[in-house]
Amino acid sequence: MSNSSSSASDRVIDERFEQPIEQPQLGLLGWGRWIWRQLTSMRTALLLLLMLAVAAVPGSVYPQRSADPNGVTQFFDREPQLAQVLDALQMFDVYTSVWFSAIYILLFISLIGCVLPRTAVHIRNLRESVVATPSKLSRMPAFTEVKIADSETADVVERAFNLLKKQGYRAEIQGNSVSAERGYLRETGNLVFHLSLIGVLIAVGVGGGSSYSGQRVLVEGETFVNNLAGYDSFSPGTFFSEDKLTTFALSLEKFEVDFDLINQTNIGMPLDFRAFVSAVLPGRDQESASGVIRVNQPFELPGANIYLTGNGYAPELTFRDPDGTVTFSGATPFLPQDARYTSLGVIKVPDAAKQFGSIAFFYPTVDELESGALTSLYPAPIDPMVTLNIYEGDLGLDQGIPKNVYALDTSEMIQVAGGKSGVKGLRLSVGETAELPNNLGTVTFDGIKRFASLDVSYNPGGIWVLLFALLALAGVTVSLLVPRRRVWVKRTASGFEVAALARGDDPSLEIIVEDLAKQLVNQDKESN
Repeated sequence: MSNSSSSASDRVIDERFEQPIEQPQLGLLGWGRWIWRQLTSMRTALLLLLMLAVAAVPGSVYPQRSADPNGVTQFFDREPQLAQVLDALQMFDVYTSVWFSAIYILLFISLIGCVLPRTAVHIRNLRESVVATPSKLSRMPAFTEVKIADSETADVVERAFNLLKKQGYRAEIQGNSVSAERGYLRETGNLVFHLSLIGVLIAVGVGGGSSYSGQRVLVEGETFVNNLAGYDSFSPGTFFSEDKLTTFALSLEKFEVDFDLINQTNIGMPLDFRAFVSAVLPGRDQESASGVIRVNQPFELPGANIYLTGNGYAPELTFRDPDGTVTFSGATPFLPQDARYTSLGVIKVPDAAKQFGSIAFFYPTVDELESGALTSLYPAPIDPMVTLNIYEGDLGLDQGIPKNVYALDTSEMIQVAGGKSGVKGLRLSVGETAELPNNLGTVTFDGIKRFASLDVSYNPGGIWVLLFALLALAGVTVSLLVPRRRVWVKRTASGFEVAALARGDDPSLEIIVEDLAKQLVNQDKESN
């Protein structure tokens, strides 16, 4: 009978295991809760913070349209195929890209989901009573027992309560014991740090959406008016509107550079850049202001900060047709190509009888190599020279399509001077005049001016980013320096016990217990 009943029970068990397990269905609401819990965990927040830091790296590797549009153009000229791939991946607009914004928004949501519940718990803990005294203090990591006479333990609880209160503990007498806690400021600092991070994200987002950044190359003596038409390039924020531009006129009076002449290993390196500017504010009774712009020292105006981002030379050239009529005259910014300011410039003359253009080089202190090529020995204009290669043909300016002022499209043009044209390129020193080929007229090198590349930007969220960053620093400092401890003093039949517990490692815990016990014993001796 026993064998048959055992086999029957085995069959029942086997049948149970053979039946398929029915798992509960989460449903849409269940999946939503699971995703929310994963997103709002501190581990996810830290991972997103790391991802945001990694995602910002391409912004420092590749030029950004918002800060260096000329650099983006030059990158396209150097690496056209790679630039198209990077542009499709938004590597030239990293901080406004879809993938960077997605990480940014997810981090924002994750931090809010982490911090707000913790803040509510912390506020509730501050309002609650201290924790009850454990029944066996000897189990605590720091513990000591003091044996004294029965008559000496009568007021040990009250004395311990007063002593702990003086040391900054939240203390409470619980029968024959005292329970005390301190270090709530640690969690407060931690919460302030995380709330400040949220504040930084909000300030960056709102400030970036309301900000703008524009670039303008200004030659000595020129004036720039702060409107959209006055910029060479302009990058507005999402919430920006043109009426937010403060009206002013900025003039570049003079530009100076100091080069190193003392250090033999560093001769010719720039030591300081100074752009002397003046501004007129029409809406403020023609109020004027002047100042000097240096690297990392902007010129501040209402609603705009003006930074110095680059500089170079702007040779003054005058082109005349065979009849002596001026077809082009002025200072043209040449882009530096090396540390000695060997510079490349493009000049387009569309008003001549036959359109032509020039790809020109400027050498501040010219020297000729053994190969016959020209170079610059020193960045200051000690012996300046301009060389010009001339191209004749359609400049493509009549098609209504914007053209890069620093590039010459020679696909519809013929080279008539320099290169393989059979005619030597033109070489001019200051004050010299040369004949242009194909009866195009003459060109005169009149003089040299300097130009400054200026970045005009405004971000109303900057002060808030600084404020929240300082709060975050203060919060994390407090959370690292303030210890979280619990201390108990309990009267026993033979004396009293002292125990302590810390959140995390606290090497001074044993010392605190011993010192508290000694102070209680000494107080008792003094009272006697």
